[in-house]
Amino acid sequence: MSRFFSEKHKDLIPYVPGEQPKNLNCIKLNTNESPFLPSPLALKYANEKAKNLQLYSDPDCTALVKAASDYYGVDGGEILFTNGSDEILNFAFSAFCDENTPAVFPDITYGFYPVFAAVNNAPYREIRLNDDFTVNVEDYIGVNGTVFIANPNAPTGIALGLEQIEKIVRGNPKNVVVVDEAYVDFGAESAVKLIKKYDNLLVTQTFSKSRSMAGARLGFGIGNKEIIKDLNTVKYSTNPYNINSMTMAAGIGALEDDDYFKINCEKIIANRIKTADKLKKLGFYVLDSSANFIFAKHARLGGEELYLRLKDRGILVRHFDKKRISDFVRITIGNCEQMDIFIKAVSEILEEIL
Repeated sequence: MSRFFSEKHKDLIPYVPGEQPKNLNCIKLNTNESPFLPSPLALKYANEKAKNLQLYSDPDCTALVKAASDYYGVDGGEILFTNGSDEILNFAFSAFCDENTPAVFPDITYGFYPVFAAVNNAPYREIRLNDDFTVNVEDYIGVNGTVFIANPNAPTGIALGLEQIEKIVRGNPKNVVVVDEAYVDFGAESAVKLIKKYDNLLVTQTFSKSRSMAGARLGFGIGNKEIIKDLNTVKYSTNPYNINSMTMAAGIGALEDDDYFKINCEKIIANRIKTADKLKKLGFYVLDSSANFIFAKHARLGGEELYLRLKDRGILVRHFDKKRISDFVRITIGNCEQMDIFIKAVSEILEEIL
């Protein structure tokens, strides 16, 4: 770092994204992107908006908010769009965490949470997952902090039921509970319906995964109008024009093209089930995933070694150094051809070493 870097950030450890190779001549199963192109309608609307890029985008995202509020059955004042769901999560750490209100989240979850806490100078507390990597709901009752729960969780893929989520929300009436639903469309139940019942709930989602728009950077939050006002205060104090015009238009197209979205989700779920079954037959322990990825380990092959051997074959998966999960790899679910190549490569690796 330079001699000018602020002391307040001297100990900041940034989030490390998954590898984004410049040469895409590989099978990329490491960053939970969709294997499918964006909706044709999304691309059409984005292309039309490209003609007016000399103009600022609408800071209120009026047309997109209308489309989304109709789709999700909420009022326009109960939804806020952001530059990916990472931005609204960062807004939530900024708005609802401070020295008197720490952030609380699992010890194994989305790796950006401790970074968001640090960059916002907010203390945080990690709660250990159960030995089977599930969340113990009782651990989150009355924690006197802002709760962040990824549901399904990352990188495990394990989901809580809606009644469990509601118990956490109900058990923290004096604090905001943020439910990060980045992967909810692949098999979990959304908590959006609970925002009318609880004024302390914020649900965040993204268009990056199930709607094939990772490169467009579009996320959103749904919650009580007062919570959304708080988040808008942060937004308008940082970057009012946080969503570009083409992304807004693509978002509208993605929402309108609902059949395309649902069919692709069904394909990914089917491929996930098939891939998990094949890995189990090869001797892998595979966690029960409700996301567009699976988390798996083999008793006789370390996670890092598998990651490196697959990389040598042009297949990228994600490996984490954290001790409790270092034997695992996270495998994004691609299309049928990609998963067949992946399984073939894993089979060959096992034959070589066992």
